[in-house]
Amino acid sequence: MRVAPKIVAVVNITEDSFSDGGRYLAPEAAIRHARALAEAGADLLELGPASSNPDAIAVPASTQVERLTPVVAALADGPLPLSIDATDPLVLAWALGTSVAMVNDIRGFPDSETQERLASATADVVVVHSLLERDRATRDTATPTQVLESIERFFDARLAELTRAGVAEERLIVDPGMGFFLGTDPQASIAVLQRIPELRARFGRPIFISVSRKSFLRAITGRSIDEIGAATLAAELHAARVGADFLRTHDAGALRDGLQILEAIESKY
Repeated sequence: MRVAPKIVAVVNITEDSFSDGGRYLAPEAAIRHARALAEAGADLLELGPASSNPDAIAVPASTQVERLTPVVAALADGPLPLSIDATDPLVLAWALGTSVAMVNDIRGFPDSETQERLASATADVVVVHSLLERDRATRDTATPTQVLESIERFFDARLAELTRAGVAEERLIVDPGMGFFLGTDPQASIAVLQRIPELRARFGRPIFISVSRKSFLRAITGRSIDEIGAATLAAELHAARVGADFLRTHDAGALRDGLQILEAIESKY
């Protein structure tokens, strides 16, 4: 088996995230949850101060920073590197000023000022594709073919744009998007999962996959969010087997166990 992917554990410091909104809004709850995810086997902790689901309410940049500040301060000296998942340029500027290890923007870092800041920073840069490059997912209709074509066009343009801005290529990570980021057709997400090796070869960069509790899994299985753990793990382990470098998940412990079993099965004896 190839090198196991890094587990990026999600900590939603939000009111309305689709899977756990409100649970970790209080700093103490977010810090406690983050430490539990670290003990469960995460490699990185991703802190999100605003939800990106289609029904989410916009959160001012100042509020996002207020949510992040005590949590980052408490975790900064911990055993795991931190990632910030944000879209607002002011929040991203704040995050880069804290020397986090990774930043993640579901719009793919389209703003020139943010690109300049990225060029002078050291954090890894997760460039996310979505059909409309907005600050939250949308319920648009697109065929799998249209989605795959959109992914190629987007990364051909945006990766070149970021490197021209001075962002070192070795810091760039490709996230093709999943679920509503690719529209309402669950087969679009399936098509992307089937083509992870092709995406890795085409763009020559590490691949970041975020399937955890996503809408396409619920659409295929008919399960609720509370019942979607098995489907999530199945999709994550497939992604691991075919070459994903990072897996973003809500359940670091289940994914760590699954990767250990996968490695044991595929190892030679």
